Amino acid sequence: MAAQHSWSAVVAILSFLCLVSLSSSASFSASRQKLEVRKHLKRLNKPAVKTIKSPDGDTIDCVHLSRQPAFDHPFLKNHTIQLTPNYHPEGLYGVNKMSTKSEERPRTQLWHAAGRCPEGTVPVRRTKEEDLYRASSVKRFGRKKHKAIPLPRSADPDLVSQSGHQHAIAYVKGDKYYGAKATINVWEPKIQQPNEFSLSQIWLLGGSFGEDLNTIEAGWQVSPDLYGDNNTRLFTYWTSDAYQATGCYNLLCSGFIQISNEIAMGASISPVSAYGDSQYDISILVWKDPTEGNWWMQFGSDNVLGYWPGFLFSYLGESASMIEWGGEVVNSQSDGQHTTTQMGSGHFPEEGFGKSSYFRNIQVVDSSNNLKAPKGMGTFTEQSNCYDVQMGSNDDWGHYFYYGGPGRNPNCS
Repeated sequence: MAAQHSWSAVVAILSFLCLVSLSSSASFSASRQKLEVRKHLKRLNKPAVKTIKSPDGDTIDCVHLSRQPAFDHPFLKNHTIQLTPNYHPEGLYGVNKMSTKSEERPRTQLWHAAGRCPEGTVPVRRTKEEDLYRASSVKRFGRKKHKAIPLPRSADPDLVSQSGHQHAIAYVKGDKYYGAKATINVWEPKIQQPNEFSLSQIWLLGGSFGEDLNTIEAGWQVSPDLYGDNNTRLFTYWTSDAYQATGCYNLLCSGFIQISNEIAMGASISPVSAYGDSQYDISILVWKDPTEGNWWMQFGSDNVLGYWPGFLFSYLGESASMIEWGGEVVNSQSDGQHTTTQMGSGHFPEEGFGKSSYFRNIQVVDSSNNLKAPKGMGTFTEQSNCYDVQMGSNDDWGHYFYYGGPGRNPNCS
């Protein structure tokens, strides 16, 4: 009997020690994660010359040009900042007709209501602790998941459900492209799950669709996971290895060198379009400087944001082999059904202006640094009953398309 009691005591002690060990291990893991988060925040949030509190809850830090995140890159330690591009594409100014139906006026960001950043600084959206905790890991924060690129092909339902990303795009391929431009209708699509997003962007692609894909991407997005809200935000992205170890959104890693003190990457765009009411759009141009080899980005008619140094890329070091324009959503099928996350305005292309979202004045930059209409543009969507795309062209809008949709509906489940 005594032996039985002592054996019970041993089991109890061992159980207690096991619990203590598990608890210390969990506590150690939590404190290690906390340390990782703090270190990463220190890396991302540089000392500010001035700080601006935006009405939408963002904090915008005005960081000295030479202290921005780009210069953490080992290859940029002695980089001389190029303050203006050597060349703009020919045909950029005074050639394109602008539409009278939508309002292309200087686009504002919500933080402008609270102040501006001084000359010689760049506005950087401050990353918060909770932003990092929402990510799958500190290492993956600010990065897209692997295989998020639309590859025009016959839509195989198995591939659609595996990737979880759906698109409605127009594209050109089969030539060398040195830039792309479009004016994009701005909306605030509804997102079903926090881990889903909806974006509208331009993709410049180089390399194969395997492990070596190079991309430069720019547009607007709603991403609760990344930003912690449902605001429509200006964004950029780049990768040189198919979203594996290189690249990120906005300025969340070293790479993109910003020169503008006017526009903050990842900050909210205001105002946005309303169904059957006022329409707003933004113009985005990305092009390669023929002499320096850097890829530049311009927002609106004259705001040059900055550049991606050419050395970041392998294939894009020369030119892009494909350009895509359009929308992308994540369909997580959390309840076993198609998501109700909207693309564009959440309405199908046939509804037209004021109701469906559009890309207009679509152009590419050729090898002579000329902006011109794309040749042989095609369209692609995995499931046109969920999100669709319809192209057109006229004198006013040049090449354009309407795109988007509501996601789940009686014909899309």
